Amino acid sequence: MVTLQMIQEAQESLKGIARKTPLENANRLGENIYIKSENLQLTGAFKIRGAYNKIRSLTPEEASHGVIACSAGNHAQGIALSATKLGIKSVICMPEGAPISKVEATRNYGAEVVLVPGVYDDAAREAERLSKEHGYTFAHPFNDPYVIAGQGTIGLEILEQLPEVEQVVVPIGGGGLISGVAFAIKQLKPSCKVIGVQAGVVASMYASRQAGKVTTVPDAATLADGIHVLTPGSLTFEMCQKYVDEIVTVSEDEIAAAILALLEVQKTVAEGAGATPVAACMSGKVDTTKKTVCVVSGGNVDVTTLSRVITRGLTYGGRLTTITTKLADRAGSLANLLNVVGGTGANVVRIHHEREDVNSEVNACVVSMVLETRNADHVQKIKDELTAKGYSLLDA
Repeated sequence: MVTLQMIQEAQESLKGIARKTPLENANRLGENIYIKSENLQLTGAFKIRGAYNKIRSLTPEEASHGVIACSAGNHAQGIALSATKLGIKSVICMPEGAPISKVEATRNYGAEVVLVPGVYDDAAREAERLSKEHGYTFAHPFNDPYVIAGQGTIGLEILEQLPEVEQVVVPIGGGGLISGVAFAIKQLKPSCKVIGVQAGVVASMYASRQAGKVTTVPDAATLADGIHVLTPGSLTFEMCQKYVDEIVTVSEDEIAAAILALLEVQKTVAEGAGATPVAACMSGKVDTTKKTVCVVSGGNVDVTTLSRVITRGLTYGGRLTTITTKLADRAGSLANLLNVVGGTGANVVRIHHEREDVNSEVNACVVSMVLETRNADHVQKIKDELTAKGYSLLDA
């Protein structure tokens, strides 16, 4: 259903529409790691490629009725912009909890937005209902040959930009991106490995691969909202089975750490889904002795979410920690504690002193400190020093 010719035709049609995004070495993340920066794509994510390729394929009659799609945000923006460029009406069903920045961006690209209670799968059902009711053409975000072909243009670009590539690491939600990329790469360079990455808490393609059939996983919250898909597509599952070498999963803390590393080291903003390939490399789940391209699929992260992610990433990396201890409730006790902490080189970010804590004796108080630290070893050194000085450490 997808051919190399379809992908090549999509690449031609996207000239002047989608950017050929940079592919650069990220040697501070790893000597053999390269970043394919789809977060710098128009609309801030790769989705414009598949969206435009789908909409340009509509017949005049289909175009006259308009197009409808469901999305957590990135496909929504791709469809909205593509439809507006081609003069076609677009309606987008989005999960009610989608980031506000993505909802507003979709509206600004010219789409009518319908917010649906629940997650992506609920938005998909509503989009299908409205499609039948109003005669819209349903533009599936991943389980569509034209969408997959459009995403496959990333695979062509990677081979053009880094012919010596040995493996490509790609996020997986419903599977449209990796299906296109893997198909293109395997047609032109079969020796190149393609590895998929999913958020461990909603790893639907991983579970489907384990089961040997399309499988629905329970819902859970994840930083990677762009790949928050509970049931992969039938077509994408088939293509992943055939062309994807391996699928790994990453934790929420690993995703947060990768977002932070990309921000701090590469000076690039990645959303949770886009950071998962880097998370897989940083956590040792991918062999980075091979020349490895990480597809950073998008950068549409809500600013308020980003601040929380940074805090989580700092904590996971041992650069921010909370230490709670008991003190005798007498003059000088707090000063003595802070002298010990200061002597270890830690910086106090925040401190809470509670004299009436139910967990403390009547002549004692509980102090909780948020400390800026260097790494996990430094955190342990602080704890060891406090313990050696007679302080009893409590769970924060």
